[in-house]
Amino acid sequence: MHRMRLLRLARDITLTAAVNAVNAPPATFFYGGQAVIEGVLMRGRNHYAVAARKPDGQITVVSDELRSRVYTSKVWKQPFLRGVAGLFEMVHLGMRALQWSAGVQLGDEVAISAGAMRIAMGVSVVFGLALFIGAPLGISALIHRAPARSVTSVVIEGVVRGVILVGYLLLIGLVPSVRRLFHYHGAEHKSINCLESGAPLDVEHVRPASRLHPRCGTGFIVVVAVVSIVVFTPLGLLPTAVRILCQIALVPVVAAISYETIRALARVRHTAVGRIALAPVLSAQLLSTREPNDSQIEVAIVALQAARADESAVGELVAVP
Repeated sequence: MHRMRLLRLARDITLTAAVNAVNAPPATFFYGGQAVIEGVLMRGRNHYAVAARKPDGQITVVSDELRSRVYTSKVWKQPFLRGVAGLFEMVHLGMRALQWSAGVQLGDEVAISAGAMRIAMGVSVVFGLALFIGAPLGISALIHRAPARSVTSVVIEGVVRGVILVGYLLLIGLVPSVRRLFHYHGAEHKSINCLESGAPLDVEHVRPASRLHPRCGTGFIVVVAVVSIVVFTPLGLLPTAVRILCQIALVPVVAAISYETIRALARVRHTAVGRIALAPVLSAQLLSTREPNDSQIEVAIVALQAARADESAVGELVAVP
């Protein structure tokens, strides 16, 4: 019985992803965003905005100009370099937005210092490296009892890395606060999908939009897992310590290639090949998004409108993955 439920779940995930890929219209404007504590971050052409629901039920929003050269220089908008910029952007804006949204929930009496946020981010980075580089290496060594310098072991690492990703998303999805974050993640996607379809940006039109989006960070990580197998495979002949250091050093390269892959898939998502290629990317998002309620959709709309406040034309953006 339990096995049948798992098979039905796998079937539903695959079919839902395929249906959403077919129905999603091709995008000509690349917006991006992230879910934060009781809110949503949206990135526009020249500004970013974060909206959050206060404990008293009101929506508060903050917006600021993107001044760093990473956002303004044409150099960082070139292919592959924009992938590295996107990685920086995701961490930089994400940390600022998370710090602000936490302050909204805690109130003015409690302040979270930038130092505390840096420590938290540092711990998260170390945890991520241990989980997605260290753990696959160790598990691969247990599964593949062969010489440490082996190309096959790197391939096994990549597969294990994908399994760990799915297990991690399933596990953290059981935490109530994270599950609520996933609802806002769904609201972010719905809002961007609605805007890119040309429909009016209001709750009535956002509600039926898909909660899956090809430029999602979860899908980005799925592509990273696949690309890392290709990039890291030649490292299998190196000593283990050297291989780990090289893998860490090559993270920006993997991110750059994955970023371009996501962009390419987003452009062809209306074709048969694009739909097939996007199926696993969209499937993973069923684990990291939930159907939002109207209140959460309202927050996402406010953030997106604030990020677009100074824009008079539609053009391509560097997205927050």
